[in-house]
Amino acid sequence: MLLCLNGCSAIPFKKAIPVSVENADPESVKEQFALKIADKFRIINTIVFEYKGQAFSFIGYSDVDTKEKIFTVAGINPVGVKLFELTGEKDKTVLKFAIGDFTKKGNFTEAVGGDIRKIFFDRLPETGAKVYKNKNEIVFTQNEGDAIIEYVFAGQDNLLVEKRCLVDNKSIWSVNYYEYTVKNGKLHPLGIILKNYKYGYRLILRLKEVRS
Repeated sequence: MLLCLNGCSAIPFKKAIPVSVENADPESVKEQFALKIADKFRIINTIVFEYKGQAFSFIGYSDVDTKEKIFTVAGINPVGVKLFELTGEKDKTVLKFAIGDFTKKGNFTEAVGGDIRKIFFDRLPETGAKVYKNKNEIVFTQNEGDAIIEYVFAGQDNLLVEKRCLVDNKSIWSVNYYEYTVKNGKLHPLGIILKNYKYGYRLILRLKEVRS
């Protein structure tokens, strides 16, 4: 279902309340966040794909294991018709099914697999990552090839609010996490927004259900 939208750049979630991080210890912040998030989860999201003033909406079913770096994801339209299903590992994505419209849109399989990895994998900076503080943020930075990956922790509980990739000081993509809530004893963001600056699209994920 394609529809034209006005104001696609609006953020439909509440941003973290800014608080001072002057007395926060970065390593403790990282360690505490690692304990609070799930390594393995099954979730249902409503997803909106925005591109050039148009939006495509569907329901996403995701089964993710962040330690093993594997996932299965399926997209279903609002009337229950399956649009696609694929599985992935750390460096490989396999298309199980897709309607024709999706297979015609460039390398659909790798694009979706790459976005799933950006959103759900590697939500913690590596050991030895550099760190600095802004007034209300703790930012870890690490090199990945030609890119720099930054992890931004902020808010009342110093949770991950953004992960972003830069190459030659230019933004390539970013993932923002909003409104964390506890489901099955672990933290999950109610809202996620992925922006791909290189290709000019945005994904908006709204959490509907976490299954055990």
